[in-house]
Order: sequence, then C-alpha cells, then structure tokens
Amino acid sequence: MARIVKDPEERRAEIVETADQLFRQHGYAKCSVEMIIREIGVAKGTFYYYFKSKPDILEAIVDKTLSQIVEMAKGVAEEPSLTAMQKMEALLGNSHIGGDDSLEVAEMLHLPENRELHELTNIQTVLQLSPILAQIVEQGIGEGVFEVERPLETIQFLFTGAQFLTDGDMFGFSDAELRTRRLVMQTIIEKALGATPGSFDFMNHFRAVE
Repeated sequence: MARIVKDPEERRAEIVETADQLFRQHGYAKCSVEMIIREIGVAKGTFYYYFKSKPDILEAIVDKTLSQIVEMAKGVAEEPSLTAMQKMEALLGNSHIGGDDSLEVAEMLHLPENRELHELTNIQTVLQLSPILAQIVEQGIGEGVFEVERPLETIQFLFTGAQFLTDGDMFGFSDAELRTRRLVMQTIIEKALGATPGSFDFMNHFRAVE
C-alpha cells in the first residue's frame, strides 16, 4: 500500500485531533504515544517530527480549545442585539466560559504532571478573555448597568481570583465549599462592577436545582 503524503499542517492537525479523541476515550494517563501512532497509521518518526512528547500534544489541544473559546466569546461580545447583561449571562451562565469540551480539557490539565501547562493556560485564559469581557463591561457602563473606572484591570483581578480559587481540587474544597465561594465571587463581581445586587444570579442559579 502506498504511503499517503499529507500537507504538514494537515498531518499535524490530524495528530492533534486523533490524540484529543483518544485522550477523552481512554483518559490522558492511559493513552500512550504508541496508541496515537497506531490509530493514525503513521511511523513513530512522523509523530516525533511534530511533537516531542505527549504533553506537547496536550498543549496543542489546549491552544486549540482556548482559541475556540476566545472566538466564541468574541462572537457574543460583538453581537449588537444583546445587552451587556445578556452577554454576561451567555458567557458566564454555567459558571465557566466554554462548553463540555473545555471541561474535559481542564480535567486533563488537573493531573499533577501537567501542573506547569495548567498554570500557563490559566494565564493565557485571563490575558485573552479579559479584554473581551472588558468590552462588555464598557457596553454596560454605557447602558447604565455597570459603574467602574478601569474595566480591563478590574476584570483581570476578578477573573484571576475566580480562576485560582474555584479551580478544581487545588485547595481540596468540598462541593459545598466551592458553592459558597462561587456565591461570594458573585457578590464580589457585582460590587466591583457597580452592578445591582443579584444581577449575576445566573452564575449560580443552576446549582440550586442540582
């Protein structure tokens, strides 16, 4: 059988997509480089031409997922038919930005061996999403629902606190303790943005019916 030659970017994307599927199916820790190579049907040398190790692939998956989240958030922020509060609810209504795919990637990042990548991802998440949320805050100022002097810096502080304190098992909080901290985070967000108390109830509403 003749070897199929693919464009380098296409081949790299194929490796990332296959690894992503196998990580979700078998779990990151149980999925080996050999499994990825066997699934795609390429030589080991081909794999290592694009990636040095399995963590390198995870980094590529994280980059892809974050790019998708950023594009989705931009789409919401630039939608002219939505108010600022409607945009905040669209992005924060599930207490996190992104869908189930982003949660699965987060679970892989929570593994001890991926701690460094996890921290770098949190930093990039704050840096890339804060300007988008700040744009929505500025719209809210114009609509009279927010009152804050420095939208970007305020969002960065709020986002960093939320990312760190409510992030997985970092502090060993129970579910009840995490819920309490999310309620406090809601209050802090409302006060920091000068919003009406209770206006960010959507951040915690779904937990009341669990």
